[in-house]
Amino acid sequence: MIIKSYEFEKSKSENSNFFLIYGKNEGLQNEIFEKNFLQNFEGAINKYDENEFIRNYDEILSGILTQSLFDGSRLIVVSHVTDKILKYISEIINKKISHITFFLKSGSLDKKSKIRAFFEKNENLIVIPVYEDNFRTQSYIVEKFLKKNNVKLSRESVNLIISRSNGDRKNLNIELEKILNYSLTNKNIDFENVEKLTNLSANYSFNDLVDAFLLKDVKKISKIFNENNYSSEDCIIIIRSLLSKSKRLINIMELNNITNNIDKVITSIKPPIFWKEKESVKKQVSSWNLEELKNKTYKINDIELLIKNNNYNALNIVSDFIINYQ
Repeated sequence: MIIKSYEFEKSKSENSNFFLIYGKNEGLQNEIFEKNFLQNFEGAINKYDENEFIRNYDEILSGILTQSLFDGSRLIVVSHVTDKILKYISEIINKKISHITFFLKSGSLDKKSKIRAFFEKNENLIVIPVYEDNFRTQSYIVEKFLKKNNVKLSRESVNLIISRSNGDRKNLNIELEKILNYSLTNKNIDFENVEKLTNLSANYSFNDLVDAFLLKDVKKISKIFNENNYSSEDCIIIIRSLLSKSKRLINIMELNNITNNIDKVITSIKPPIFWKEKESVKKQVSSWNLEELKNKTYKINDIELLIKNNNYNALNIVSDFIINYQ
């Protein structure tokens, strides 16, 4: 059964104890989990990555079957789930386990996903898709945060924070915490302060790398990779940033094909493109064929899944993809 993220209260009346939440907005996933599962929960919580859960399945299942109804509440959380976990979860469901809540978390799951289809078609299971926050939602979150903490920022600064969060509430909250910490000792926060605070890398920001990719600037790409040692978590953010900006560029190119007025398109796009970026975006438009960029964007989703399944090799996967873009 599909439940929309903002209708989660409805799921509580369904008496289900199996939940699957998926989508790229990790921050919203965490918010739903904390609000609806962790608040006032006093029982035991066991957290696993999918590989860890599968590797220790026999031991976990034995513990589940021997747990008494009188042993208290228990919550099992499994992250980064894929179709690999389906047969194990299906087995647990068939054993009619009702005294333990299972919460499964995943990134993007396409329509062909077996675990997604399994949860959607079963009335006794709950699946919650979450999507990237739009500009309006992010603006509301930022304004509410600033008002609550008595921090003042210009509209341009707010737009920059939103742009760098790439639609993920987790990224947005991280950037807002940076602003809050800075405000404790600095009451005047201008655009340049915000630009430095929200830079994602000490040397080159992830945005610099993404922009170099979209400009097909091979020399700059190589220089950035040579001067930075990105972690697997960094690689995920790079890929998500690349996906977000590629989608934006596709939108711009499609609108430009209709209007044949690139300046007007760039000015009207949401979230707003900052004046410092406009010339770069124009060059990006001229660097790509629309179909070529669309095909490359489709592959980015596959790269993210590949990274999650090969954490130890994430940097090689990302660098090979970005450097060998042609």
